[in-house]
Amino acid sequence: MTRPRLRNSWSTPELNTDSLPSAHVRLDLTAFADNVGVTSPDRLSEGAFNIWGNTFPADELPKGGPVDIHGIPFRFPAVGTGQPDNVRCAGQFIDVPVGRYDWIHVLAAAERRTEDFVRLHYTDGAVDPEWLRVSDFWPETASRFGESAAVSCTRLHYPRHIQRSMGPTLWRQRVAVPREQDLSAIRLPDNPAIHIFAMTLAPATQPETTQ
Repeated sequence: MTRPRLRNSWSTPELNTDSLPSAHVRLDLTAFADNVGVTSPDRLSEGAFNIWGNTFPADELPKGGPVDIHGIPFRFPAVGTGQPDNVRCAGQFIDVPVGRYDWIHVLAAAERRTEDFVRLHYTDGAVDPEWLRVSDFWPETASRFGESAAVSCTRLHYPRHIQRSMGPTLWRQRVAVPREQDLSAIRLPDNPAIHIFAMTLAPATQPETTQ
């Protein structure tokens, strides 16, 4: 039987760290990763994205390291190793390189469709709540909040078997950074239904001035 063709495309460019301060900033979430949501076929029981122990198939996701998805650069976690590969949101406080940004891009999936606040912390002490809305990872579930599918898989892993023709989805979503002030940190929602695999900050664009 011929396997269905994956509906995904990504590229793995050279990571130019010199350009990061003036370009997109790929955040390293390794220290915050606390959940195994991706498994290899021979290690199915090592993960549990949800209460049923379902996981994404490792060989259908990008390899760990820099990856471009829909033109957005991300730092994707190593997957299929049995080690935590995503952040299950529990109010984690993430320091970011201080600067002005327009968007926070995330690769995420949720146990059922979920929306909650992230809190954006600025250097002047201001804190803004902004919505993070993530659709269900469950196979064949459409986007609820208008985000794009970053990766659409062709099978779903269970702790003891593989369910083919049931492919979970990893979503690409974004959160606006409305203030024209320096951002210093992000506090994730206290909502374990939201899983974040990667996060990238898009730098603010310089407004045009008129004479």
